[in-house]
Amino acid sequence: MRYFFTFLLGLSLLLASGRPVHAARVKDVTLIEGGRDNQLVGYGLVVGLANKGDSKSDQIVRTVANALQRFGINLQGAQLKSDNVAAVMVTADIPAYARAGTRIDVTVSSIADAKTIQGGVLLQTPLLGADESVYAVAQGAIAVGGFLGGEGGVGGATVQKNHPTVGIISGGALVEREIPSTFVRDNNVELMLLNPDYTSAARIAQAINLEFPQSAMAKNAATVNVAVPDDFKGYEVNFIARLGQIESEPDVPARVVINERTGTIIATSNVRISTVAVSHGALTISIAKTPIISQPNPFTQRALGQATAAPGTDPNNNTTGPDRLDRNGINAFTGAATIVASTTQTDVKEQQGKFGVIEESPTIQQVASALNALGVTTREMMAIFQSMKRAGALQAELILN
Repeated sequence: MRYFFTFLLGLSLLLASGRPVHAARVKDVTLIEGGRDNQLVGYGLVVGLANKGDSKSDQIVRTVANALQRFGINLQGAQLKSDNVAAVMVTADIPAYARAGTRIDVTVSSIADAKTIQGGVLLQTPLLGADESVYAVAQGAIAVGGFLGGEGGVGGATVQKNHPTVGIISGGALVEREIPSTFVRDNNVELMLLNPDYTSAARIAQAINLEFPQSAMAKNAATVNVAVPDDFKGYEVNFIARLGQIESEPDVPARVVINERTGTIIATSNVRISTVAVSHGALTISIAKTPIISQPNPFTQRALGQATAAPGTDPNNNTTGPDRLDRNGINAFTGAATIVASTTQTDVKEQQGKFGVIEESPTIQQVASALNALGVTTREMMAIFQSMKRAGALQAELILN
């Protein structure tokens, strides 16, 4: 009885809270229009690679010469060695509202034939936006999540882990120019859904209207327009913070995602299967090739018409013996040879298929149980899902990666 009252108390508190069981915060399922990230890219040099850099090429030589010329050093191309240098592309995402002096992470990737950029240092590299303006400058030591060991080549060995030609510099770029961002236009805020859906947009607008009456309207499956209340004029940041904490239950479409490369199947909770009969049997064909060695009998003589020789000599008066073989594998005394042949065996096995009826399944748990009862593998289950979709029994979107 005590446990029963405890259950009723917990249920009452849950209902009293008025919060959906599967609710998500608005800030976790939407973005503020005008507050998105922007991509930056730049071309630079990584130095200090201890003979693991790019091989000598006109591109590398010109790049190094231009870098040194900035410091008043003029060298001829023949005087430059590029073994310690690698040409790289530097990429980064600059977040919205990033002010000058803010540090952002950068990714460094080799674009030539450098063996590794482990232990290297990126020289000062301007990072450009889509408008070809410089918004940040990157520089610093590179951290590589892998390694390359050994010399390779003839008689050598090389050990590699992960990709040693790609690394990151945490906080390696300084923002030099702020990207203008406007998140309030005409006293309105636009919320963009990360996963556009009409039901989700309507639920978000409804949840916002419970907190701020008659302020939100779902414009389409991807956008919810919210008017800033009069009480928050001049305090739009506080208003957006309040919006982000409002909870709403997003709607998830019925979808089955299949990745044939890894054998992964993901199904959402709304997947349904109509009554359908399924039969699946596996066909296996194995072909085995076995070598057979044919050894000649003892004292086998040469073919008729060939000269014979006394033991210990051959027709050319060269000393030999009964077990001596020439370069063709033929015994110099008897003329016999060992022959390697092969035999091929083909075996066909077909497992008995089970023709079973899968009843209409209203929940994903019942769908999984019904398919597992067939005793099929994951890859066989992929074929079954595709056949169900063609038959019209799978009431969900099927996506193949």
